[in-house]
Amino acid sequence: MDLKITPNLWFDMGKAEEAAEFYVSIFDNSKINAVRPYPEGAPGPAGEAMTVEFELDGVPFVAINGGPQFKFDEAISFMVTCEDQAEVDYFWEKLGDGGEEGPCGWLKDRFGVSWQVVPRGMDEVFDDEDPERAQRAFAAMMSMSKLDIAALEAAAAG
Repeated sequence: MDLKITPNLWFDMGKAEEAAEFYVSIFDNSKINAVRPYPEGAPGPAGEAMTVEFELDGVPFVAINGGPQFKFDEAISFMVTCEDQAEVDYFWEKLGDGGEEGPCGWLKDRFGVSWQVVPRGMDEVFDDEDPERAQRAFAAMMSMSKLDIAALEAAAAG
């Protein structure tokens, strides 16, 4: 089945290619597929990138050089599910380079795009049959920026 939904990210003029190259450098199985220039008479500078089509771990994205009218905020974020602490650390460092740390595994990258960097299995901890175990893990997560798997597991265990 062909994917019918493609995230389209609006960047300030001149940042779409830079952002796509940044993201592609971080995720495996990623590439830039096409750079489409603004034609003569378009709202952007003729010949400069209008859109950049790229893939992150096989998922298609489009970046557009749209201008300063719209800004990213936390209402939309991309979740990166990590297999272990080494992956959490890797994505936290790479995506956060030049950006801003937030609470509970959230960060903004240097372009203002929000990401959630989370370990696989977090849902199971918060859905635990023992509500005290889930509450302890949740309280621990609320005190963290980058998530620490060992600390979350220790908090859940009590």
